[in-house]
Amino acid sequence: MASASRMGIDEGSGDETKGGMWELDQKLDQPMDEEAGRLRNMYREKKFSALLLLRLAFQSLGVVYGDLGTSPLYVFYNTFPHGIDDTEDVVGALSLIIYSLTLIPLLKYVFIVCRANDNGQGGTFALYSLLCRHAKIKTIPNQHRTDEELTTYSRSTFHEHSFAAKTKRWLEAYPFRKNALLIIVIVGTCTVIGDGILTPAISVLSASGGIKVDHPKMSNDVVVVVAVIILVGLFSLQHYGTDRVGWLFAPIVLLWFLLVGGIGIFNIWKYDSSVLRAFSPVCIYRYFRRRKKEAWTSLGGIMLSITGTEALFADLAHFPVSAIQLAFTVIVFPCLLLTYTGQAAYLMQNKEHVVDAFYRSIPGIIYWPVFVIATLAAIVASQATISATFSIIKQALALGCFPRVKVVHTSKKFIGQIYIPDINWILMILCIAVTAGFRNQSQIGNAYGTAVVIVMLVTTLLMTLIMLLVWRCHWVLVLVFTVLSLVVECTYFSAVLFKVDQGGWVPLVIAAAFLVIMYVWHYGTVKRYEFEMHSKVSMAWILGLGPSLGLVRVPGIGLVYTELASGVPHIFSHFITNLPAIHSVVVFVCVKYLPVYTVPEDERFLVKRVGPKTFHMFRCVARYGYKDLHKKDEEFERKLFDNLFLFVRLENMMEGCSDSDEYSLYGQQTQNSMDYLLQNKSNPTTGNNTCSSMESIVPVKSPTQGSNTVTSSSGRESSQAEVDELEFLNRCRDAGVVHILGNTVVRARRDSRFYKKIAIDYIYAFLRRICRENSVIFNVPHESLLNVGQIFYV
Repeated sequence: MASASRMGIDEGSGDETKGGMWELDQKLDQPMDEEAGRLRNMYREKKFSALLLLRLAFQSLGVVYGDLGTSPLYVFYNTFPHGIDDTEDVVGALSLIIYSLTLIPLLKYVFIVCRANDNGQGGTFALYSLLCRHAKIKTIPNQHRTDEELTTYSRSTFHEHSFAAKTKRWLEAYPFRKNALLIIVIVGTCTVIGDGILTPAISVLSASGGIKVDHPKMSNDVVVVVAVIILVGLFSLQHYGTDRVGWLFAPIVLLWFLLVGGIGIFNIWKYDSSVLRAFSPVCIYRYFRRRKKEAWTSLGGIMLSITGTEALFADLAHFPVSAIQLAFTVIVFPCLLLTYTGQAAYLMQNKEHVVDAFYRSIPGIIYWPVFVIATLAAIVASQATISATFSIIKQALALGCFPRVKVVHTSKKFIGQIYIPDINWILMILCIAVTAGFRNQSQIGNAYGTAVVIVMLVTTLLMTLIMLLVWRCHWVLVLVFTVLSLVVECTYFSAVLFKVDQGGWVPLVIAAAFLVIMYVWHYGTVKRYEFEMHSKVSMAWILGLGPSLGLVRVPGIGLVYTELASGVPHIFSHFITNLPAIHSVVVFVCVKYLPVYTVPEDERFLVKRVGPKTFHMFRCVARYGYKDLHKKDEEFERKLFDNLFLFVRLENMMEGCSDSDEYSLYGQQTQNSMDYLLQNKSNPTTGNNTCSSMESIVPVKSPTQGSNTVTSSSGRESSQAEVDELEFLNRCRDAGVVHILGNTVVRARRDSRFYKKIAIDYIYAFLRRICRENSVIFNVPHESLLNVGQIFYV
């Protein structure tokens, strides 16, 4: 017994005195490191067979590349909105398009940025979650060292004097820097939401514009009405989810790429093959020397040739990086080059047709089939961007940066496929407003280009930190990547600034509105957490209440929800001060979101006891990743109690082994410990590092648990104390479970500045009123809900 206890202390001191139960699990299950390694590999990219890789690459066309593929509908018109004066300008613009596609989507995104995914997840918040694991930059200070033991919590260690370590210390030094980084991430997220509004507007309006080519006298109002009808239908179908109609997407987009590529080859052969000289970068130099400022401002139109690249990264979750790389290099990139080159060849002889160059360049015999496929491709492109918007809002929700909204998971197979009704209808209204308000592609194109370039700049800044902290690249490589990316993107950004008054203000206004919503909500969330931290009840006060806590203990179990992962929350003292009675068993439940993609089910719950055994008080921390689905109340309750009962059994096994107060249950490790003991109970040598009361365990079936429940035995019977407590817990559970939630009202202090009063008393209060209640998020039935109101001032 003494040696076992001494070994526990020695091992714990090597890693910041790990929790006693964690040490026990490590001793009982020696192969745990190998097991954890295998589990970690489940979340890394797998090796795929050639056939499966081809199938995944084919499927990725419909989800990832729809937006990028529909850009040829409107690029040349937005580049030359006032017409073409010199056909040489067409060659220069084509050269810019070729090198833009090569440098940004191909080299930067497909082969570099896509590698910076978070267990397969892309987007600005995925990059931010990676950084949060490698540096303490999360603005809600609820990190705990046990979170770092998760199999999905992959992180790197730095040499103390390395450039990465210096960068990490620089970021962590001041709260201002953490807040500045969060604001940058939110800005990137808000502009992606702007993309979700502008992509359907410009894609569907451009596709619908093909009607006028065959009917020139048709009013532009008819085109706008057709586009609005298509948009209403598109957003109305979102609740079915992409899984039900996804099988249609890939064939449509593949057919689209093959058609536009084929039409491009035909136009090069028929009109002017001399445009192929645009592959020489010298044409770019001549273009700028000839047009000067006009060439600079035309970059806003050229920018549209790479729109959809940011959605490519945000939609990364559905496919492995290798499949996306294969699809882009084999199908997307060559077909886009061919279609732009073909349009340029057509414009060399028909420069007056620049307004609708794409449709004019289609051979008459296949005009209407191409029009239909173009409209379908525009819908697919819109779908991809809308889905990406839903995904990043779900990530923002988990990280406390967006008001609580209803999230519907539309697929049982893919948890990444979600639908958010409130956001869907907001996007639809704004999208229709943009389409009907501007009524032409040029102004929407200016707005679209502004949104895209801001997202790309944010991605570059985050990638610089990723390369330093996560990849640990040499600072010279980081500098080369950052400088090259910023030179290209800042050049485009300076060009779109010239068009702010021509529609470019739209994404700025949309992003500013969402930025205010997200930052104010996050600020209120942080202040509410800080209030709970500073006002939590001391354990000395709890112990001073005596064995019965100085209260009437009513039969049943009270689940007290709190944001604290340690300490007794203020809501508890507030509750018992006003109503001096509490349930026989109290469980403080903290639902906590971590900066990881997912938390494996076996590692979701951490359990520990609060105070002496006679208090019957426990803490349970339920941990989720930003893509995890929060289960229904009954499922959540069942898992919570399963882990609670298992904790009681293991705690009795641990009697005398450790007095640590740390979290003491990893579900996976605990279950493995059970299996290990069951397999080796006949071998007397396996118990060398454990207490004498742990010679074997036998299954026990309780009225409320399945056959997986286990209890300890030393060859005779379980300890009477353990049996009594388990029976007591079962009786309390049968008596009823009550969910106690805090209804906290936040107010600004009287001496606060006016902008803080506006943010807290009006904006945050309004968002709290219209967002979903916690009881709805947790699926708590009304008959077992108890709200405790409290006010605090910030």
